[in-house]
Amino acid sequence: MKTRIKELRARHDLTQEDLARMVGVRRETILFLEKGKYNPSLKLAYRISRALQASIEEIFLFGEEDLKNS
Repeated sequence: MKTRIKELRARHDLTQEDLARMVGVRRETILFLEKGKYNPSLKLAYRISRALQASIEEIFLFGEEDLKNS
């Protein structure tokens, strides 16, 4: 799954560490999310959307392949 976390994080001048602290995860989790190597729980996706002031749909981009593999 592709995300816009890195882009939105930069817009808010947040480091991976800053965002991780805000949403209660480790920095590595944010790194894996940004690289598309980790699918967040709904709870984490919600926390990230609140922290980045964007909707879940704006942050997490689902393509046809993502929907087929779920």
